[in-house]
Amino acid sequence: MKVMILAGGLGTRLSEETIVKPKPMIEIGGQPILWHIMKIYAHYGFKEFLVALGYRGEMIKDYFMRFHAMAADLTVDMASGQNTVHDGQKLDWRIHLVDTGDQTQTGGRVKRLGAWLGDDQTFLLTYGDGVADIDIDALVKFHRAHGKLATVSAVRPPARFGGLRMKGDQVTHFAEKPQTGEGWINGGFFVLDRRVLGYIEGDDQPWEGSPMERLTREGQLMAYRHEGFWQPMDTLREKHLLEQWWAADQAPWKVWP
Repeated sequence: MKVMILAGGLGTRLSEETIVKPKPMIEIGGQPILWHIMKIYAHYGFKEFLVALGYRGEMIKDYFMRFHAMAADLTVDMASGQNTVHDGQKLDWRIHLVDTGDQTQTGGRVKRLGAWLGDDQTFLLTYGDGVADIDIDALVKFHRAHGKLATVSAVRPPARFGGLRMKGDQVTHFAEKPQTGEGWINGGFFVLDRRVLGYIEGDDQPWEGSPMERLTREGQLMAYRHEGFWQPMDTLREKHLLEQWWAADQAPWKVWP
């Protein structure tokens, strides 16, 4: 089963960094957040990726083209022109880097990647800017059990401000980064039947618009409730938060050894 990752957006709310690089290439702990997302899937054995490129997609191509050389010791023989890559971080992944257009909406990117699914009837899909400690095996099992066309991972959004509980005017509980106590939102990490591609009309259609709305009306969209950790990287503050967790070796999304 292949994994689609939407990595072509502009990331305007992180303009401090995305002016020079695509959002999925913003680094956490020395590796792009795209790498972190792929490591989550690879931990569960899903190692073939379809990456939808758009804005500055050449930087993502360059990263993977040079990955093994940059992640290992390297011997360069200037006389022969031969390079030898020594033991380093080696990944048994297969990655298809597909240009889906600078201005294409998320639905259009999914539809364009459909041509790369081969004979797969089911595929995985997520965004290139959010991490979670989600159990992908359990998610896929849930999808297969209900028999509908689409599964979205429902998550509780992390609060952006410290939360207070009070008795009168006295604060009785304070949490710096609490999870909101109510409401569920689209957390990505979809499992989809390839027939959903027929719900997408073209490049200008966001996946989160008419396609998901129609699936909902037809009773074809199910929610997998993920009660654990989930964190998007929409702002510079959230990037720094992810970096702090990683630096402290307390990154909840690091499900791999």
